[in-house]
Amino acid sequence: MHRTGFAFHEHCMWHDSGPCSIFPTAGGHVQPAGAAEHPETKRRLRNLVEMTGLIDELTPLKGEVASEKDLLRFHTAEYLSRLAKLSERGHGDAGDCAPVGKDSYQIARRSTGQAIEAIDAVLRGDCDNAYALCRPPGHHAERDQGKGFCLLGNIPVAVMTTMEKYDLKRVAILDWDVHHGNGTQQAFWKRDDVLTISIHHDNNYPIGSGGINERGEGDGLNFNLNVPLPAGSGIGAYLACMERVIIPALTAFRPELIVVACGYDASAMDPLGCMLLNSDAFYSLTQQLLDTAEMLCNGRLVMVHEGGYSEGYVPFCGHAVLQALAGSSISANDPASKEISLWGQQSLQPHQNELLIKAETLVEALT
Repeated sequence: MHRTGFAFHEHCMWHDSGPCSIFPTAGGHVQPAGAAEHPETKRRLRNLVEMTGLIDELTPLKGEVASEKDLLRFHTAEYLSRLAKLSERGHGDAGDCAPVGKDSYQIARRSTGQAIEAIDAVLRGDCDNAYALCRPPGHHAERDQGKGFCLLGNIPVAVMTTMEKYDLKRVAILDWDVHHGNGTQQAFWKRDDVLTISIHHDNNYPIGSGGINERGEGDGLNFNLNVPLPAGSGIGAYLACMERVIIPALTAFRPELIVVACGYDASAMDPLGCMLLNSDAFYSLTQQLLDTAEMLCNGRLVMVHEGGYSEGYVPFCGHAVLQALAGSSISANDPASKEISLWGQQSLQPHQNELLIKAETLVEALT
């Protein structure tokens, strides 16, 4: 058993992302629909963890609202001011598909605070590892604008804050959300003390972002790795990527802390992705990271919740990750996992292998 922290605050569920659907606007022949990013995916995960009893094996964490001082480590003052005004007005868009509702700025600060607390709890020794159930998500938020449902850079702010507080020399951030972690990439683009790795669907969102040739700049050259997997990649491709690219990169970098942008939109059930993972795959990925973290950084591993838009399936994937983190025998009965594993294209395909061969060369630059 591990001491696994679980950061959650009901306030984060109150962010109103408005009526926007997967389409930028409704009208004409487009019937209005609810927002893809909504609280039920996260609340149902928290509820499932309670229903199975796993929550009783977790250490509850509840972070404070992130301070403006900490937010300014990444974001511009102008952007924070604009976001606060939009939030006070009660409607608007902080950037590209980043809707703002009443009090959204305060709620987003609360979300960032959960990420800070999760990392802090691990670094101060209260927990072995931790999970922050954040909302709104953060990995698309850029320095001066929101993007893709994200208002504030939860992970960049949390990592920058805790690196200074604990004088960390090397941190690794892995993003396995199906969309490219452009905000995190921007935050550490010129730094060699933070290794950023994003494994995502090639050119899904943001368009034109996350290519394999985006490797960092200046001191940060080679410390930004993108693995843009082809559409339809399944369990075999993800496990091969973990074994051949991610773990070797982490081993070469030897971080003192590993943080994961933990999105579930690479699941087979997600409406905004087209990958084929099941909950067992997320369990396996997490277990391999746990083993790697034990070898490299005394088990210091923190998961920060990002995307995932299937309210029926995100809970099973998240429960699998939490079960692995806690080293628990309590599982959720996922009714779809076995069937998904038997779908065609689940093994590593030749065209996917070609991409991984190219990605392996990126790791060589770290050794």
